[in-house]
Amino acid sequence: MNPTATHGASSWKTFTHSLHHSPGLSRLLAVRLTSQLTDGVFQAALIGGVLFNPERHADPLAAALGFAVLLLPYSVLGPFAGALLDRWDRRSVLLWANVIRAVLIGLVAIAIATGSPDTLVLISALAVTGASRFVASGLSASLPHVAHREVIVAVNALFTTLGGAMLSVGAGIAFGVRYLVGTGNVGSAETTLAGVLIALIAAIIARGFPPRLLGPDQPDDIGHSALHAVAVGFGHGTRAIVHCKPAAAALSAIGVHRLVFGLNTLMLFVFARHTGQGDGLATISLVLGLVAAGAFVAAFTTPLSVARFGRRTTLIATLALGAAAELILLTFTVPGFCVAALLLGLVGQTTKLCGDVAMQVDIGDSVRGQVFSAQDALFNIAYVIAMVITALVIGPTGRSVALVIIGSLVYVCGVFAVRAIQPAVSHRDPVAPSS
Repeated sequence: MNPTATHGASSWKTFTHSLHHSPGLSRLLAVRLTSQLTDGVFQAALIGGVLFNPERHADPLAAALGFAVLLLPYSVLGPFAGALLDRWDRRSVLLWANVIRAVLIGLVAIAIATGSPDTLVLISALAVTGASRFVASGLSASLPHVAHREVIVAVNALFTTLGGAMLSVGAGIAFGVRYLVGTGNVGSAETTLAGVLIALIAAIIARGFPPRLLGPDQPDDIGHSALHAVAVGFGHGTRAIVHCKPAAAALSAIGVHRLVFGLNTLMLFVFARHTGQGDGLATISLVLGLVAAGAFVAAFTTPLSVARFGRRTTLIATLALGAAAELILLTFTVPGFCVAALLLGLVGQTTKLCGDVAMQVDIGDSVRGQVFSAQDALFNIAYVIAMVITALVIGPTGRSVALVIIGSLVYVCGVFAVRAIQPAVSHRDPVAPSS
């Protein structure tokens, strides 16, 4: 019998047993699902309220850039705020971050209903994004407290897959509510309010955790004020990454993918608007759906690959696949974009899962929140930089051979970066099976 398959099946069996017998794990999953359902509703409602609202006349390309640029402030502040995840009871963080998110979503709804300028709506949305990422980092940092190490890869894969599904369900809820209440400012605001209720449900579920169950076991920066902890948070998180080669390699792979993904996203928007019918929304939805499908496949392939080859080899092979998949875009056809989207969705999710495992297995609990926030900052900064640079050089048709080749070369550079940062070693991966 194939030992990899046996190990993979064993991991999933152990995980399902853990889920059944660990109220903490199942409750954390419930918080994750309701939180991402909130994100799905809010994001879809915001897109409908700004981009496809007949009472507004926003240019979709300009709005997409606006959303990207608005991520920068949180990206800079995130690693500092992450210090609070390593100082405060993470159960309280999950509770109050969801409550604050509900309040902020309500404010966004008010801004939309009153016909406020797009700039004000997007700035309000930035605050919601910050609260959402705080919740996401808190969930990831808490997971090792309720999941056994031997199933951490499978747990991450399942949680991420189900979370992604909830994003789609949330979008479906938003579109359904929008259909019932209308597409104008008031209807868009009422659609947005659906996110308030779901965020409060997530807060109620988080309240059920016993205090300190989710850590930190030993709060970071003991003896100093919370303000001091925030001020030194970036340094603590960065130092932890520098001294942890698996985490540094994984973060490098994530950053590489996000750079290329940002480039591809803007290229897709321009290409779809030029070649698709109407505003190109159908083409964009199809391609993004295939990205999600690729991520779904990664939930099954990543645990098996890590079990058989280890995280380092998995990352190298995945980035090499990304370099090849990027070149498919040179066809500049909708089928070519679809095939590339499926493969690049697999690449992105695999790097993210390997990164999460590195944070949860190789990083100490006292700085884990700061490192997860640094990962979020890397996600957003790389994405924004790529989108802005692409916006400055891309043509009106979205067909740019040079940009596609650059994207492929960035993936190749990522392969060499991972090899250099994390040299091959004789000892096995701590989450891979023993021989």
